[in-house]
Order: sequence, then C-alpha cells, then structure tokens
Amino acid sequence: MLARPKLLAAALLAPLMLLLAGAFLLPVAVTLATAVTDREVTSSLPRTAALLRAWDGKELPPEPAFAAMAEELAAALEERRIGEVSQRLNFERTGMRALLLRTARAGPRLSAPYAASLPALDPAWADPATWKLIRRAAGPVTSLYLLRALDFTRTPDGEVQAVAPDQAVFRTLFLRTLWVSLQVTLACVLLGWPVAAAIAALRPPWSSAALFMVLLPFWSSVLVRSTAWFALLQREGPVNQALVFLGLLDAPIQLVGTRAAVLLATAHVLLPVAILPMAGVMMRLDPRHAQAAASLGAGPWLRFRRILLPLSLPGVLAGAAMTFLLAVGFYITPALVGGERDQLVAWFIAQFLNRDVNWGMAAALSVYLLLMAGAVAALLRLFTGRGLASAP
Repeated sequence: MLARPKLLAAALLAPLMLLLAGAFLLPVAVTLATAVTDREVTSSLPRTAALLRAWDGKELPPEPAFAAMAEELAAALEERRIGEVSQRLNFERTGMRALLLRTARAGPRLSAPYAASLPALDPAWADPATWKLIRRAAGPVTSLYLLRALDFTRTPDGEVQAVAPDQAVFRTLFLRTLWVSLQVTLACVLLGWPVAAAIAALRPPWSSAALFMVLLPFWSSVLVRSTAWFALLQREGPVNQALVFLGLLDAPIQLVGTRAAVLLATAHVLLPVAILPMAGVMMRLDPRHAQAAASLGAGPWLRFRRILLPLSLPGVLAGAAMTFLLAVGFYITPALVGGERDQLVAWFIAQFLNRDVNWGMAAALSVYLLLMAGAVAALLRLFTGRGLASAP
C-alpha cells in the first residue's frame, strides 16, 4: 500500500527531474568538459602527438617526430584542417599560426632528414620549447583555459605563472562584473521595496492593476528597452535636454558609453524582477502585526525596522538573488549603452564564441561566472538566514 503512493510521487517528479537534468545539469557538464578538453592537436596531428608523448623533453625530439610533423601539417593544409590546430597553439603562444602555415606550405619541398630541414625553414623548430608546447597541447585534457581565464599561464616547463601585465584582463573583468551586478542589485532592491510595499497596501482591484503595470515591461524584449535607453541617453537626447533645461548642465554631455548608462539601463530592465517577489511576500503579511505594534506605541520607523523589514526579508532575498543572477550574465544592455571599459563577462564570452571561435575560453569564463554567481547567491542566503534567525 505504501509503495503505490511512492511510485505515483516518483512518476510525477520524473518529468521535473528530466527537465532539470536536460536544461541545467547537462549544459553545465558539457561546459565544464569543454573548458578542460584539448583535442585539436591530437585530431589533426595524431602521429606527432603520440611520438611527443614518448619524448623525454630534454633535447629535441627524434627524427620520426620531425617527419610526422612535416607530413601531417601538409596533409592538414590540403584537407583544410590546419586552421583548428593553428588557432589552438597560437592562442597559447603568438606566432604559432604563422609557423604551422609556413611549414605546411613548404611540406612538398621538405626532405629527410626533417630534423635538419625543419629548423632550416624556421629556427623555432630548433627550440625545445616549441615541441614542449605542442606536446602539452596534445591533451586529452588541459588547464590552459581555466588558467588563462584567471590571467595565468604555463611556462614551457609546465610551471604556472601570471601573464604579462598588458594581457591581464580577466580578473579585472570578473571584479567589474561583480561590482556592477551588486550595484544594480542594490539599486533594484532599494527602489523596488517601497513600490512593493505600496502595492501590498492597496486593495483589489487596485493591487492587481499595480501588479499589471509592473509586469507590463516584460511584454517588450530586453533589446527594445535597451535600445530605447540608447536613444534617450544620446548627446542630443531627451535626458541631456532635460538636464540642460533644469540648469544642472551647461551643455550636453556624453552619457552613452559610460558606466552610469550601464547601471541606469540595467537597473531599469531588472527592476520588475526585484519588485515581484517582494510584493508577493508583502501581500501575504498579516497587517495585524503592525497594528499591534502601533497600539503599543511603536512609531513608523520602529514598526518598519522590527516588523515590516524582517518579515519581508524572504521576498528581499528572492528579489535580490534573481536580480543578481540575471545582472551577472547580462549582455545586451551593456553592449548597447556601455563603452569598452564597461563590458561584462557575457560580452567576452560572446566574442570568444562568435568572433574568435574559441569554445574553450568561452566555456572557462562561463564556468567561473557560474561559480561567482553561485557563491554570491549562497552568501546572500546565508546572511539573510542569519538575519531572519536573529530577528525578534
């Protein structure tokens, strides 16, 4: 008798678990695998990769490795497979693409012994560091992308070190993304709490009408709302004209392409996301708590601090978490109204996917972005939980 309800419950939960696995767990697993997979060298240069794995790395590889490199590069060029491996090696060390293409084009003219003809073609083939790089890139797994996403790299001997200062961009990028997301989240919570409280204080049908007004922006796409801010913030746009008319500015200023534009437009787009959970919690609060506190002589500030705010913290937590998780991965709005120094991690992920076709770096940035969002959400949950536990 007990088995049947359990089976029924399992059957009802099965579609939800399948959806969770397919929509979240599987993509996360694929992203993590892409961030640590190194297959380009092995797929394009299989014999060379096998010979380099047996190489001791002390001096130059043996003649069969040189011969395999020359023959497989020529074949990869003829079969149009050389772009993938050259891009992979060039990402780790600039100049490798030119070296591989030059060697592949010269393949028919090269002759044995290849240990002499390859260095004669380019001195880089006489450098053990070049061969160590290719051996390290032969995979099947790599830490390159995860390290580079934190501005680290590996030396030819395999030691981890920081990249050159002019190439260190990603740690600053993650800090910028975190800071902008926290600012947007704070602004949305501070602006949304009074709106949610006002909606909760209304009686039907006015409360329903107010919720409808909050939901109305969701009927237009994020692209449309972001484009509207791009037009509003132009030098000759309505915002500049209003500031000049009010005497706050002597002349129009550049607003598009600034951090202020990113914060303003992103907060506007995400504000309903913060309002709805807070309003949902506040509308279920029992007004008799505040009435009892008032009858005991508590003033408005004391009622807010001791009654309304603690009881509304679950809604604040939900609204803040949802706003932050969306802000940390925002792409369209910063791309439209922000400048080069205001782009967030999502913009770089899109660049690696669409322009550079570097799936490994895009996946590594996505992994760290997911970890950062999860850590902040967990901290927010922890601190809010403690606040609820200590609230009188």
